[in-house]
Amino acid sequence: MATITKKDLVDRIAERTGQSRAEVKEALQMFLDEMIGELASGNRLEFRDFGVFEVKTRASRTAQNPKTLERVRVPARKSVRFKVGRLMRDRVVGEVSEVDRQPVAAG
Repeated sequence: MATITKKDLVDRIAERTGQSRAEVKEALQMFLDEMIGELASGNRLEFRDFGVFEVKTRASRTAQNPKTLERVRVPARKSVRFKVGRLMRDRVVGEVSEVDRQPVAAG
């Protein structure tokens, strides 16, 4: 599995659009900065067929250190969640067969 960097994406987009690498890099960075700003403001980002980014807050809890068995308080924290959209799921995971789409009967 290859790792694709922002530079790789910039190069591909610049080649396909005929724009300079600098223009594409600036536009991509502005897009990413806007995404970060919206998530930091608590907003949800929805891109149809691609997916949804949203900030979720995990409640504080008490955990246990497995070595010492000491109880430890874990504070609440925020994290960014991504829920994959239909088009991405179909292209990355593969088509779902009709059998897989059938609801399971409650027994």
